[in-house]
Amino acid sequence: MSRETREFVPLSDVALRAVSGPNSRHAALLEDAFHVLVETPGGGVSLSGDSKSRTAAKRAVRAIAERADSGAEVSEADVRVAAASARRGEDASAAGGTLLGRRGGPIAAKTAAQARYLDMLAKHELVFGMGPAGTGKTFLAVAHGAGLLLRGEVDRLIVTRPAVEAGERLGFLPGDMNEKVDPYMAPVWEALTDIIGPDQLRRRRDKGEIEVAPIAFMRGRTLSHAFVIVDEAQNASRLQMKMVLTRLGEGARMAVTGDPSQVDLVNRGDSGLSHAVGLLEGVKGVAVARFAAADVVRHPLVERIVNAYDAEYAQGRAADERA
Repeated sequence: MSRETREFVPLSDVALRAVSGPNSRHAALLEDAFHVLVETPGGGVSLSGDSKSRTAAKRAVRAIAERADSGAEVSEADVRVAAASARRGEDASAAGGTLLGRRGGPIAAKTAAQARYLDMLAKHELVFGMGPAGTGKTFLAVAHGAGLLLRGEVDRLIVTRPAVEAGERLGFLPGDMNEKVDPYMAPVWEALTDIIGPDQLRRRRDKGEIEVAPIAFMRGRTLSHAFVIVDEAQNASRLQMKMVLTRLGEGARMAVTGDPSQVDLVNRGDSGLSHAVGLLEGVKGVAVARFAAADVVRHPLVERIVNAYDAEYAQGRAADERA
């Protein structure tokens, strides 16, 4: 290639390692995404390709570098997200978002949508996080709530979820309430273990500072000075949703997460998540964060799977409306 098609982007050593990646894997992902040649001569990266491709690749490189320089881990998923944002012409560096502490290092938003979500969680008493699996809506809510608890800004972290699969049989399962419900709360416990560690999680559960309960057990309670996470909220009925939303007491905050396209209720029309958002969006103190397939930060195949199911879901809704 001619010299005019090459551009050098200076980087710190930390950022350079992140952009290159293990065995140059990250650089290879960038090359595939933008059809450029990525070289690491030292002190930065050299991008070779046409002007449009170099400009987009440079946006992705700077986003990855900013994340690495902030102390956050950079994974292949982060590189793919940065590349997707850069291809859309978004300011991928804005996806850094608020940093939160964790055992393995800081947690940072991986996409612009995640950054907006964290900002909403910090500024609003009630936040709905809606979108497909793999977009981080539950993990970031748990991380935010754990941060509030560790800083003493709330007294309790409460997680609740409809145990739809168990139905009326929940009471017949062996063990106490935690043992009955824990299989349905596995994603939340995995996130908490990752964020605060198993020992602290166990201590805080024993002290009642971290609590799990099915939505049915929220009835009649007033949740004060707590951060409440309602997970898998698409499987809460309209009555359950109204009940749990009105449990908020003094100094309490709530995050409600779910995927409206994954309703497991017998009567899909009774789902309380979309109904509540329709009623409450725009109300003071309420914010709604919407995630799309492009925000999926798991395996790249997940985004394509989500897109396929979303297309079928949209066709089904259109058919229902015509009927």
